[in-house]
Amino acid sequence: MEPWNRTFAGRVEELEIDSRALRGNPLGDPHVRPLWVYVPPGYDDQPDRRYPTVYVIQGFTGQVDMWRNREPFRISFPEATDELFSSGEAPPCLVVFVDCWTSVGGSQFLDSPGTGNYHTYLCDEVVPFVDERYRTDARREKRAIQGKSSGGYGAMVTPMLRPDLFGALATHAGDALFEACYMADFPDVVRTLRDEYDGSYDAFWADFRSRVALTKASDMKLVETYGYAACYSADPDGTVRLPFDLQTGRLDDEVWGRWLEKDPVRMAPLHADALRSMRAIWIDAGRKDEWYLDVGAVAFARELDLIGVPHTLELFDAGHMGIGYRYPRSLGFLAKALSEAG
Repeated sequence: MEPWNRTFAGRVEELEIDSRALRGNPLGDPHVRPLWVYVPPGYDDQPDRRYPTVYVIQGFTGQVDMWRNREPFRISFPEATDELFSSGEAPPCLVVFVDCWTSVGGSQFLDSPGTGNYHTYLCDEVVPFVDERYRTDARREKRAIQGKSSGGYGAMVTPMLRPDLFGALATHAGDALFEACYMADFPDVVRTLRDEYDGSYDAFWADFRSRVALTKASDMKLVETYGYAACYSADPDGTVRLPFDLQTGRLDDEVWGRWLEKDPVRMAPLHADALRSMRAIWIDAGRKDEWYLDVGAVAFARELDLIGVPHTLELFDAGHMGIGYRYPRSLGFLAKALSEAG
């Protein structure tokens, strides 16, 4: 493989959206966001042709320019996308790379008074923006969403909440079965806050933002737990409520219940009709996932079985990291499913 300067058969166009939904967000994060659109080869040669669209969303702490990063001896996902479509292995699609980064790590692609209106941004601004500027087939049967980790979470819940927009999904190690993927970190957070920050998240954030990020082993657990709480359990005034007592670690049943309401495993039966309307669903995870998201993947798949929703489930020999090579598999799967829609 070429280590740099790879020639694309298609192209990636880099755009910006001035978002009304994100203006005045509680974190003061930018409301002008980058957006990348991959245009497949042949797009300019067939001016009357309309294309399916796959929206790609990132994991926690992801920002769109990270897609340029390569794992050792592997090509990047945009390069793999171009290879997939230029080789003819999959029917051509537009692929939209969406940025929903926040300064507490992520948005979970939800509207929250703790982070901002990222679900509205994705569904009511990004989708129309792309449809207005590109020759998309704007029917929901021709639109899919794909992501990994927190992006995999967004890929599960967004079509449940907006089946009018999305007709297929792919989730790679998406956050699901919250008691398996989140709860184990809570005692470590309590201990670290007690021993290093006098039990105060404010003290942690002051320290974290005064130095190079992620230079303490405990940083990521503290950032993640707070970031998820900002998405799942912020009060209407923006107060972020943790699902456990910061001094004792005792679970707060009311707040934890608010998290569980947003667990894809528990959401699935409540959105059965939306899930039954999907043209295709891809679920996968590594068997050694450090956050037990393989367990969550199986639990989500089991709920789909119970409500009669066909899907593809694959478990493979890996952990949570370094699984970007899986993305083209599900992208090809989605492209084929969208192309077969009438």
